[in-house]
Amino acid sequence: MRRRDLTRENFQLPTSNAQAALGIGSWRLGSLHAVARVAIVVTAAAALGACRQDMHDAPRYEPLEASAFFTDGQSARMPVANTVSRNPLTDSDELLYTGKINGTLANQFPMPMTAAVLARGRERYDIFCAPCHGRTGKGDGIVVQRGMRRPPSFMEDRLRNAAAGYFFDVMTHGFGAMQDYAAQIPVQDRWAIVAYERALQFSQHATVGDVPDTLRDSLDRPATPPAGEAPRPEAR
Repeated sequence: MRRRDLTRENFQLPTSNAQAALGIGSWRLGSLHAVARVAIVVTAAAALGACRQDMHDAPRYEPLEASAFFTDGQSARMPVANTVSRNPLTDSDELLYTGKINGTLANQFPMPMTAAVLARGRERYDIFCAPCHGRTGKGDGIVVQRGMRRPPSFMEDRLRNAAAGYFFDVMTHGFGAMQDYAAQIPVQDRWAIVAYERALQFSQHATVGDVPDTLRDSLDRPATPPAGEAPRPEAR
């Protein structure tokens, strides 16, 4: 046999007549090496897979599970001294944190209503609520004008007669298509927004008799523009 015929690719293992009939032993030596490499890779992958442990299945204790590590046999440990809670103690003031009294939605506020609270409520309302509910609470916010589902108007009798705690509860837990805002708006600011929503409702249904006597004369005066804004021309 010439030298060029003795390459790995052309070398064939000797076979008997029976092997030849069954097709055994007719592989070339190069093919056998390839099969061996594949077998090694598959075996290594299987071995590594057997040692795998997903993060979601990491060793851990289930709640209140017993533990042989601690002398008292309990896996749950008491917080160390001076630990500060990440969340408020909601059971310390039911009205403040839930808007309820004895489990019933309350129609009162947990803090005095001042001009500063209303100003804060208006600021937060314009940021978080006005995009859907509109600046006047009529449900005509900018996202509604772009095709979003229209929320109910705060001027509806149903919402005018709703308890103040109802609005706080909706902001805390969401309602219908509205998501909850507990993570975005702190408790105090939620109550400030409720106060401003009440002011919006009152402003659309107030009468001259609701205006204090000392301020009635100002009703006929032209509105004073905010600082830095040019006065608007009077209509003719």
